Amino acid sequence: MNDKLILAVNPGSTSTKFALARGSEMLFERTLKHGSEELVRFISMTEQLPFRYRLIMDVLEKEGTALSDIAAVVGRGGLVNPIESGVYEVNELMKRHLTEAVNGEHASNLGALLADMIVAQLPAARAYIVDPVVVDELNPVARLSGHPLFSRKSIFHALNQKAVARVYAESVGKEYEDLNLIVAHMGGGISVGAHRRGRVVDVNNALNGDGPFSPERSGGLPTAQLVALCFSGSHSHEEVKSMLAGKGGIVAYLGTNSFEEATRRAGEGDAEAALIIEGCSYQTAKEIGAMAAVLKGEVDAIVLTGGLAYEKAHTDRITEMVSKIAPIFVYPGEDELKALAFNGYLAVTGRIRVREYLG
Repeated sequence: MNDKLILAVNPGSTSTKFALARGSEMLFERTLKHGSEELVRFISMTEQLPFRYRLIMDVLEKEGTALSDIAAVVGRGGLVNPIESGVYEVNELMKRHLTEAVNGEHASNLGALLADMIVAQLPAARAYIVDPVVVDELNPVARLSGHPLFSRKSIFHALNQKAVARVYAESVGKEYEDLNLIVAHMGGGISVGAHRRGRVVDVNNALNGDGPFSPERSGGLPTAQLVALCFSGSHSHEEVKSMLAGKGGIVAYLGTNSFEEATRRAGEGDAEAALIIEGCSYQTAKEIGAMAAVLKGEVDAIVLTGGLAYEKAHTDRITEMVSKIAPIFVYPGEDELKALAFNGYLAVTGRIRVREYLG
């Protein structure tokens, strides 16, 4: 089984990323960009399935991939119902929940559906997802919002947070389940999780209005002002939602969702850009401090990851604010494809338990 191939698929809003691995060795990775003119013809996310499926299969064919050697296709987990961390086999209930978008439309919903489409052509292969964004290991007290009509939800960058936490643990010769860590994934959205001995017991909802603002998301907004805006009649429901995710944060302030460009503008003397990127660092550090309180100050390490971790000035500002809490380790970017492929390898070799999605 060690020589079997694992295909990892990670669909994003403007790209389809996928990789082929043999065992734990990555053979190749591809990122196919999709312009708005390509996707505008699709009304719903699921209508994109045949389009993305064909792109993946065409590349596999060009690479001369022996499809019969593929043992598993592992898709990025989407907005299924809340589940614990782990590897789940794609089943009919999962496909129905993703197709119907029971918890919202998101490009990651296509991961399991693409995996299922591909294995339909491969009788011996299995379709899995790993650590979707709705991994939920919150403590009961962390769910309290302040009003019984609202409950805090666990929606965050679970796949990358769990993956880099395990990478860090291995680097110090320890098990992830034996450590208390704070992991900050900093990308288009920013999520900061309190990892207590292998479980994320608290984390900000990085998708829809919690925690630090980021290149495309507003994070937590002043509630009374948001309510007044909603009832002002000046913005539609969809417009307000886009302010929270997609058109909020740095892009709302500066007209760009590129943290790199904002940093460049700040370096060229743009005072507003300098203030905004400092604010992003400031709010991220504040969230790390909050998670240190969740862990009662018993923090083995703080791990900074995601695309924004490439910006040293950003990580330096955060480090200056929180370095007294615990040692800080930086893992720029994200290894989500590698994490998907490796978990698929563990599944097909029986080294990790495959869970059943029960909804």
